[in-house]
Amino acid sequence: MKINQRLFDHYGIDTTKDLAIKGNCSRPWDTILIDKQGSCYACECTAWLPQSIGNLQVQTLSEIIGSDMHRHLQDSIDNGTYRYCNQRQCGYLKKEFKEPGIHWPTHRPHDIQNLRLAIDDSCNLRCPSCRNELIFHKSGSRFRLGIRLADRINQWLDTFRERIQVHIGSDGDPFASHVYRHFMEHTPRKDNISYSILTNGLMLREFHNKVPHVITNLERLAISIDGATKQTYEKLRLGGNWDKVVDALECAMELKDKNNFQFQLHMVVQEDNWREMSIMAELADRYNVDKLFLNRIEDWSTDLDHSKQKFISYPEFQDQLAMVLENPIVHAWTLS
Repeated sequence: MKINQRLFDHYGIDTTKDLAIKGNCSRPWDTILIDKQGSCYACECTAWLPQSIGNLQVQTLSEIIGSDMHRHLQDSIDNGTYRYCNQRQCGYLKKEFKEPGIHWPTHRPHDIQNLRLAIDDSCNLRCPSCRNELIFHKSGSRFRLGIRLADRINQWLDTFRERIQVHIGSDGDPFASHVYRHFMEHTPRKDNISYSILTNGLMLREFHNKVPHVITNLERLAISIDGATKQTYEKLRLGGNWDKVVDALECAMELKDKNNFQFQLHMVVQEDNWREMSIMAELADRYNVDKLFLNRIEDWSTDLDHSKQKFISYPEFQDQLAMVLENPIVHAWTLS
C-alpha cells in the first residue's frame, strides 16, 4: 500500500517507527474527516494522521469507508506501531506518553460514529493566530465545490442508519459560511443524526432559528473566544465585536436550557491573553459552561511571530494555570 510520504515528511512523522502501544485508538474506525478538497481522513485532525483514504469528488463515502488505504491505516493501530500517527501533535498519544495505560476503548466500533466537516474555511474573522486575511466564499469554484461536497455528504447521511454525530466547524465558522448554511438547511431530519458545532458565536443569535432541527439535535455547542475582556478580544479576533460575543454566550445559555446540550468554551492561549485565563474561567461559570478548554496556540503558518510565544516558561503563567485548574470544568492538557 503506497502512502504519500511527502505529507509525513512535512509533519516530521517517522513512518518506520514502532510505538509498541497495546491499546487501540478507535478514531481510524469511528471517525471520518472531510476537507475542502473532498479528501477524507481516518482521524479527527489531518496533522495527526495526514494520509487521505479517498476523495469525495470522485468516490462516494460508502466506497471510501473500508477502502484498502483505510484498512491499511487501521492495521498500523492493530499492530501497535502507530507508525503513521503524529505522536508530537496527537492529543491522545501525548496523553498516553504522560500517563501510560490510558483507557483506550475496550471494543472496536463497527461503523462510523463521527463525521467531521472541514469543507469550507469561510469565516467572518481574520484572527492572526489562524489566517493572514479574511477568507470568505459565496461564489466561484471554491464555493461551488463546497456545495457539491455538502450535497454528497447529505446524500450519504440520508441512507446511513446507525447513530452518528456530525461535527461542523473544523475550519470555518458554521453560521458565517454559506456552504455550511446550505449543509445545515438541507441535512436529513433523522433521529439517528446528532450535531456538534464549533463557532465564534458572532452569528449565533441571528441564524440558529433558521436550522431548528440542527439545534434541537445538538449534542455539543462550543464557542471559541481568545479574550475575556473587550480590549484583548478585539485585538486578537480581528473583525469581532465584544458585545456580540457576550450576547452569543447569553444565547447559548438560553439554548442549552431548552435543548440540553453540552456547552463548551474554547480559548487559544497565547502571549497576549494568558493573563486572562482566570477571567475566562469566571465567564465560563457565569454562563453555565460545562467545559472550558484552554488550548496552546499552534503554528498554522501565518505571519504571526511564534518566537514571541514564550509564556509557557513564565512562573506567573504556571501559577495562574494551577489556580484555574482547580475549577473542575477547566481542561488544559495542551498547556502542560
